[in-house]
Amino acid sequence: MSKRIVVTGIGAISALGATAEENWKNLLAGVSGARTLEHEWVEKYELPVTFAAEAVIRPEDVLPRHEAKRLDPSSAYALIAAREAWADAGSPEVAPERLGVDFATGIGGLWTLLDAWDTLREKGPRRVLPLTVPMLMPNAAAGNLSLQFQARAYARTVVSACASSTESVFNAFEHLQEGLADVVIAGGAESAIHPITVASFSSAQALSRRNDDPAHASRPGAIDRDGFVMGEGAAVLIMETEEHAKARGAKIYGYVVGGGVTADSYHITGNDPEGAGAARAVEQALAMAGASADEVTHINAHATSTPVGDPNEYVALKRVFGDRIDEIPVSATKAATGHLLGGTGALEAIFTILALRDRVAPPTINMTEPDPAVPFRLSGEPQPLGDGPQLAISNSFGFGGHNAVVAFRNV
Repeated sequence: MSKRIVVTGIGAISALGATAEENWKNLLAGVSGARTLEHEWVEKYELPVTFAAEAVIRPEDVLPRHEAKRLDPSSAYALIAAREAWADAGSPEVAPERLGVDFATGIGGLWTLLDAWDTLREKGPRRVLPLTVPMLMPNAAAGNLSLQFQARAYARTVVSACASSTESVFNAFEHLQEGLADVVIAGGAESAIHPITVASFSSAQALSRRNDDPAHASRPGAIDRDGFVMGEGAAVLIMETEEHAKARGAKIYGYVVGGGVTADSYHITGNDPEGAGAARAVEQALAMAGASADEVTHINAHATSTPVGDPNEYVALKRVFGDRIDEIPVSATKAATGHLLGGTGALEAIFTILALRDRVAPPTINMTEPDPAVPFRLSGEPQPLGDGPQLAISNSFGFGGHNAVVAFRNV
């Protein structure tokens, strides 16, 4: 690769915090974002799962009323996180035609869509808002970020389920390499904690049923794990060429050095138990980074806490790293944040960059008895990464057989 790509700004909202650094602080402290849902619809529909990891702020509490009313919650979270990241990057001066947006979601404007359907059924077509379609469309976040920051190079959207925003970060890396932009706003957002998704994921036996103990429900790698916990929020990275960043004196968090995207073509919801596709994505990322598997010092695992998914990821990584996989410090951060679906990859990219910055792998909370089928090096305490060069990967796998991996180096 001819250009070095850096991260100069970060922003994030999740159940752990309203800023990127607040998320990181609480992640290192072992805080859980999962809480009992205080909504009348939980009891109204007799939902079998009564908790989730809701974002710590609601859009209407942060944005001006006129903005909040014109955005689905997913786009609103994207805007809030992007403003934080942009300010953190020093509000780069860049020509609009050299500023791009690579954004992602797994579902899009779910609340807007289903609220509009309720309005149509109960009050008729004249009461459906004219902005319904621009609010519900999956590319709404990318479009609104393009408008907010006058990004005219391009505004692209990835929708590949839970792999979406890892793929958007990789896309930003490639677009910067190709010279399509000098600066890119990359990331993902999701706000899909809704009765229909809770009911559907519950019917699929995908969610944890620990209604009496939400904080300890998500437990990746533990032998008694019983499913994932839904999360919500957004995460944004400001990415640019090193040349551009240094010319304006920007601080640099770390380097994006490669990525890989593959498909399992195995099952619409389940990943390949042999891990071939996921392993190829890791291998692609390392090859693009010009690195060997022996150089990897940290892994942020997809690890959602499902009975099937966690061991399948271990099998995939063992194909790449062999027995060394048992020695690499691994973090499964969804134990704390819940699963942000299309927003999770960008959030975990930020965690991976901060892990390299601070030379510490964040803890995996709720690790009770380890599952012998998932012998990752997980710890309930932060794991030091040591001195010297650091190379980390962050994995995301999604419904539809999507596999996405991004590789990072420290400064």
